[in-house]
Amino acid sequence: MKLVVEVIDAHDLMPKDGLGSASPFVEVDFQNQLSRTKTIPKNLNPIWNQKLLFDFDKTQSHHCSIEVSVYHERRPVPGRSFLGRVRIPCSNLVTKDEQVYQSFQLESKSLLSFVKGEIGLKTYTLSQSNIHISSPKITLPTPPPHTLPSTTSSTTQSPIVDDSIKLIEVKGNTRTHTNPAETACPSKIPIQEADSVIEERSETTHQIHKHQSVQQPIPTLLTRADGVHLPTMQNQTGPKLRRRAEHEATRPLHRDNNFNNTTTNNISNNNNINIINNNNNSNNSSSSNDNDFEVKEASLHLGEQWPNNTGRVWMSGERMAATLDLVEQMHYLYIRVVKARDLAASSDPYVEVKLGNYKGRTRHLERRPNPEWNQVFAFSKERIQSSILQVLVKDKDMIGRDDCLGGVVFDLNEIPTRVPPDSPLAPQWYRMEDRRGEGKVRGEVMVAVWMGTQADEAFTEAWHADAASVYGEGVFNIRSKVYVSPKLWYLRVNIIEAQDLVPNDRSRLPEVLVKVQIGNQVLRTGICPSRTANPIWNEDLVFVVAEPFEEHLVLTVEDQIHQSKDDVLGGITVPLDSIEKRLDHRPVRSRWFNLEKQREVRFSSRIHLRVCLEGGYHVLDESTMCISDQRPTAKQLWKPPIGVVEVGIVRAEGLLPMKMKEGRGSTDAYCVAKYGQKWVRTRTILDSFSPKWNEQYTWEVYDPCTVITLGVFDNFNLGSGGGGGGGRDARMGKVRIRLSTLEAQRVYTHAYPLLMLHPSGVKKMGEISLAVRFTPLSLANTIYIYGQPLLPKMHYLHPFTVNQVESLRYQAMNIVAARLARAEPPLRKEVVEYMLDVDSHMWSMRRSKANFFRIMAILSGLTSMKRWFEEVCDWKNPVTSILVHVLFLILIWYPELMLPTLFLYAFVIGVWNYRLRERHPAHMDARLSWAEAVQPDELDEEFDTFPTSRQGEVVRMRYDRLRSVAGRIQTVVGDVATQGERLHSVLRWRDPRATSLFLVFCLCAAVVLYVTPVRVVVLAGGLYVMRHPRFRSKLPSVPSNFFRRLAARTDSML
Repeated sequence: MKLVVEVIDAHDLMPKDGLGSASPFVEVDFQNQLSRTKTIPKNLNPIWNQKLLFDFDKTQSHHCSIEVSVYHERRPVPGRSFLGRVRIPCSNLVTKDEQVYQSFQLESKSLLSFVKGEIGLKTYTLSQSNIHISSPKITLPTPPPHTLPSTTSSTTQSPIVDDSIKLIEVKGNTRTHTNPAETACPSKIPIQEADSVIEERSETTHQIHKHQSVQQPIPTLLTRADGVHLPTMQNQTGPKLRRRAEHEATRPLHRDNNFNNTTTNNISNNNNINIINNNNNSNNSSSSNDNDFEVKEASLHLGEQWPNNTGRVWMSGERMAATLDLVEQMHYLYIRVVKARDLAASSDPYVEVKLGNYKGRTRHLERRPNPEWNQVFAFSKERIQSSILQVLVKDKDMIGRDDCLGGVVFDLNEIPTRVPPDSPLAPQWYRMEDRRGEGKVRGEVMVAVWMGTQADEAFTEAWHADAASVYGEGVFNIRSKVYVSPKLWYLRVNIIEAQDLVPNDRSRLPEVLVKVQIGNQVLRTGICPSRTANPIWNEDLVFVVAEPFEEHLVLTVEDQIHQSKDDVLGGITVPLDSIEKRLDHRPVRSRWFNLEKQREVRFSSRIHLRVCLEGGYHVLDESTMCISDQRPTAKQLWKPPIGVVEVGIVRAEGLLPMKMKEGRGSTDAYCVAKYGQKWVRTRTILDSFSPKWNEQYTWEVYDPCTVITLGVFDNFNLGSGGGGGGGRDARMGKVRIRLSTLEAQRVYTHAYPLLMLHPSGVKKMGEISLAVRFTPLSLANTIYIYGQPLLPKMHYLHPFTVNQVESLRYQAMNIVAARLARAEPPLRKEVVEYMLDVDSHMWSMRRSKANFFRIMAILSGLTSMKRWFEEVCDWKNPVTSILVHVLFLILIWYPELMLPTLFLYAFVIGVWNYRLRERHPAHMDARLSWAEAVQPDELDEEFDTFPTSRQGEVVRMRYDRLRSVAGRIQTVVGDVATQGERLHSVLRWRDPRATSLFLVFCLCAAVVLYVTPVRVVVLAGGLYVMRHPRFRSKLPSVPSNFFRRLAARTDSML
């Protein structure tokens, strides 16, 4: 038997959102079975018309009751507020034929809770005889394995009520178009087409037990046609679904017309409803891929146990304690081939290591009876398909088949295990045997074979079996490496003056300027305002240079004849090694330099300079918003580290194919992480959409308010054997993690989405799983840092202009990219530029919209506060208005309580929000970046080159659009200027009558305020502002009318 509670409507509910309204929903509790309705936003008289079903045992109906509670759903902060409840004894239940609409007065929980209003309900029972499936008959296969299980204790099936009961799908933001007749049927049962499904844009929730109650996502209802009856749904909300429900309830949603386009699927022949997530619409990323753009908890087996001391135990899977605790342990068979001796003198030997179907070989050495290779081979345990390892020494034959000189065979069950930090395993001499087993042969080979993990020192330099298709220069491009950014300095050149300049044209006075060049950086001073042979500039020019200093400072004094022609009057070259370094703002000694000319002269002109390398600044090569290092250049000024951050780069999943290889899609992914001056690059995993790196790195932390950046790239420089060569490595997305948002000592294991913005829109390239831990060394030092300046003090004593900062940052990025590209293997320029956000300063309509809505989100709190205060003044909620008046009177008579009350309120709010804090680090948010609602033309504009490469019509259209936006901004700026001019003109006698009135008012106000206590004035003003609407007028106030009549300068503008 079933119990049906039909929630109809409610009237005159208590406002709870502070704006005179509420967003109510109803939750029904019957014998620990919870079910709730949809939420009606901003409505004190909501209408639901929803039916909620429960299992009902008639034999126990006299001892139970139905509890119907009404709540207000708080947004954006998740939670709910109590609006009232009703208890209905089950002894009063009737059948469906006798049910009537009843209105119940809402009751409070206790004496201190104030509720009001009524709720309208229908409650009745249904017998088994009313539960059936009418024609046409629908026969469908058994539910799939991923169907959510039932939460009821009974195993019997739960039939439906009648033809008006609605079918529910949990994830309402999916969009599918599936007909039950098209459902896959493994058992080949004939399926007849059911009546059409009629979509209804309303919501409800499914039935769960009380201990599983969580805030549910917004589902979508589908109503069957008349004559088709469907069963109830009793499912269990799993942890993953609960996390999604809680998150979806807290995050703002872009409106989507297709949000509720869902359907049902897989109805079993025993009338059970299967809750599955059907997502067949790939065109609407803003609605169907919401969950794909979120950070998810990653199920990682961190610190997996190490193999035991013998290979036999290792092969069986038994493990022991590990040292790398932020990655999953990966086990490898290592073979170090050191050298051989006593080989044939005429042989060109090389070593081939064979394990199953995998082969690796060293380089061959010509005519070496005692060759040395010292090369390491690594075979992953997951790829081992044999229990025998063969190490063969062969003679390279340039024409025919290579001859085998002998070899050594190892049984993997007898191979020892090495656990760091144990010392490396010592290689041994092995007497070679004939390959056919006919006895010993001439020669010995020195080999070391052991089993270990990626923590082994030989891991990075080893030849890996999964990279067998790469050869030549590509071998070096797939290995993991650690890079260090060059040490950058600011070079300040203060050009003071010059003397005794001799122009080439003696008939005119020179117009002199100085051009300074370092590498590809060129700056010029202004032309000296006085045309003389002894010009004075006193200008500072700042450059970026890197150690080791490879370039020279070149200064040229030029006489500008006209815009396109300059005459060189002389120049000098100064080595950077000879320039003085300063660590603070102390003055630097100036020097005179003789100018060199192309032709000899009797005397030399001179130039007066003050040149120094600034060690007190931090050279910015990344945005200050995402800075990873704040230390000054000079190491003498560094403070000790306050902690360490450890990052385990575990794996990536679901990567998209980035190139074609052998007629199919392929991806050769590697990861780059950057923090401070240290860059790390993982090895490249070839031809895998789910690469596993499992590499752990550590950085010293000098400031917690810094950001670590990780990016994933596809390797296009593997040589012909690797499927690419000489191309630009493709971006696949990046992740930023701010260390100050991490809790101390906690290990964060999450899967971050890799999002890329393409001309077609935002696209998810895959996910990367990371394990991050921030460990402060001293809590006191960490807290002390929060009171210190963000950058070294020289940035505040002698700051750069905004234009200088951007120009110097661009030069620093170019230097870092050029130096790292010279490493082996190189960290390519496109990788460095992407990690450092080289194009963050470029114009983008999308970024402009995103920043605008960020500002609106910040101001929304003030707007809500203003709206609340207006409602208090309008007495929309008399109780709230009276409480505000009482609080106002208390603060007036006890003003010393104002500041303590304010700070205590902030403290309580902060403590309350602790339980609502984010549980995972921030990530690339597609909604915040306005990447999901951007127009195609705006994306095309963002990806346009600078200067533009588009056609004139497109540029004209974009220019007109920019003019319209700028026109609106111009109007707003003009309105602000008008208000400021009115305020400025009140004492300027622009309007004599207005100024006279204001002066009389000021005189009277001064007298009144002098003789009247301040408390009385404030009390009178506050009560006047919050007076009852009966004493108000809808017309503007006298001060507002007076201010709007003041003169502004708009009438003087053209």
